Amino acid sequence: MTAPSRDVWPLIFAERVALAEDLAALPVEQWSTPSLCAGLTVREVLAHLTAGASDNPVVWFAGALRNRFDFDANVAQRLAKRLGDGPADTLRQFRAVRTSRTKAPIPVVAMLGEIIVHGEDIRRPLGIEHAYPAGALERVAAFYAGSDLMLPSATRARGLRLRATDGAFAAGDGPEVAGTTIALVMALTGRDDYLAELIGPGLAEFASR
Repeated sequence: MTAPSRDVWPLIFAERVALAEDLAALPVEQWSTPSLCAGLTVREVLAHLTAGASDNPVVWFAGALRNRFDFDANVAQRLAKRLGDGPADTLRQFRAVRTSRTKAPIPVVAMLGEIIVHGEDIRRPLGIEHAYPAGALERVAAFYAGSDLMLPSATRARGLRLRATDGAFAAGDGPEVAGTTIALVMALTGRDDYLAELIGPGLAEFASR
């Protein structure tokens, strides 16, 4: 059963705080490290998260209209606005939205997915490990396995059985793909770095999609 929005927001807030704390002492030169989000540095991904927590549906739609519904251009424009004058300013702006409930016209669980997936996009290249709450990961995994709203993640999972080896998440029918919940989440969202952490007879098909 889908969790009510009021139950998901505290998880989002906690993950924002945790990510800000992980980056608080990051040396200036490491802010330009390439993230797992193609073409973006870790600093740019953080700015993207700030934009997502700052722009309500009216602002989001106005930007999409201004960019003639070129969503990549709209995302880039919103991101640039939140970069600030330097890494410290980027982090300050992100801290300022830690309890924001503002979002684009997407489900609240998608916002939880954003902070978890992009948090890992940032942490992994920096060698930062973070213990994500099992319940949060399971909600996000179920969302991505069942929806193509944000990315073609449900398409990637179709006809396969996804099973977490560290928790309760399982979805679908067919040849199995198994691994930690975070590895499944990241692979569902196209982060192929995590495919090496998965096993099962369905892995070759999953990886090819």
